[in-house]
Amino acid sequence: MSYDDARRELAPTGIFRASINVGNPILANLDADGKPFGVSVDLAGEFARRLGIPLELVVFDSAGKSVDAVTAEQADFGFFAVDPVRGAGIAFSAPYVLIEGAYLVKNDSPVRTNDEVDRAGRSVVVGTGSAYDLYLTRALQHAQIVRAPTSPSVVQTFLEQDADVAAGVRQQLEADAARTPGLRLLPGRFMVIQQAMGIPKARSPEAVDVLRQFVEEMKASGFVADALARHGIEGASVAPMAS
Repeated sequence: MSYDDARRELAPTGIFRASINVGNPILANLDADGKPFGVSVDLAGEFARRLGIPLELVVFDSAGKSVDAVTAEQADFGFFAVDPVRGAGIAFSAPYVLIEGAYLVKNDSPVRTNDEVDRAGRSVVVGTGSAYDLYLTRALQHAQIVRAPTSPSVVQTFLEQDADVAAGVRQQLEADAARTPGLRLLPGRFMVIQQAMGIPKARSPEAVDVLRQFVEEMKASGFVADALARHGIEGASVAPMAS
């Protein structure tokens, strides 16, 4: 596919609309002036620069809203955890970053390991529509899922509702635990999120190939690693090259 064809296919309005989820602070956040920044924003800017398309950042406070925007073609591409539910409306690249999902409990909780979470009578708080929500909805057989409005509000909801467990991005939970006495993270991780780029499923296979090639180039060139380092992100790693 030529760059001209790619531009028409990927940005049919002439503006490259990037869906940015600031509910995942590892990849995007807002500065003091409310302007988005982070690894996702850097990748969006480079993708638009390479294709020569003006960029517009469409900012959301949760993964679910960001997914819905791209699925409904209200945005042209976005940054998502790969999940089969989302795959119904989004075509994904290979992952560019791997992120750990962890559990948090109160210090006096009897829960000591990840394997003890899924028990009858226990409640697990997740961000609505997040990768953790989608995964745990499938994985948990006994515990009850309680959905917070967004991922950053998980610990607040966990405390307000006196729930048993909070689930989310390890770094977010670590930051919340540091601000709130009496909380601890369970050792290890319950899942690894494969963070990828995605475009509406209705776009052509050739457009998907352009996206996938871009992601592989960003990993191979060191762009993703440099962005993680530049923004001081710890606990996330560059995903392996696609086979």
